[in-house]
Amino acid sequence: MFGLTPFNRNQLQKRDGHDFVDFYNMLDNFFNDSPFNFRNPMGDAFKLDVKDQGNAYLVEAEMPGIKKEEIKLDYQNDYLIIRAENNEEINEEKENYLHRERRCSSMQRSLYLKDIDVQKVAARLEDGVLKISLPKLEQPSSKLQIEIK
Repeated sequence: MFGLTPFNRNQLQKRDGHDFVDFYNMLDNFFNDSPFNFRNPMGDAFKLDVKDQGNAYLVEAEMPGIKKEEIKLDYQNDYLIIRAENNEEINEEKENYLHRERRCSSMQRSLYLKDIDVQKVAARLEDGVLKISLPKLEQPSSKLQIEIK
């Protein structure tokens, strides 16, 4: 056994007719949770934590060594897309060098987060952790007291 598969009761319920979203999330989870990690053989995908705080979602992404200029955040079609590109070159000026190194890495994660107030989204990078606050839209109450005439 390579690991435990988390059980989520919410997966048993129908989700607003987003069958394709569910399918792609299932594939994403399969490849991310696989012990062989087919999609990222170097293990270069950054780790995410998503917390529902009631009136907002808090997303924390571990990005050690990444500068804020190398990170791009987008929210479109109910998806938060986090991209990071890191280009590093060790350039030691030595005569007759035998070894030089360059490293380029690109990472991307997408999260389906519905009903976000895009005008109030905020993000900050602190100690190698990207923290993104995504406030939820105000939902009208579905409960109404009806007066009898």
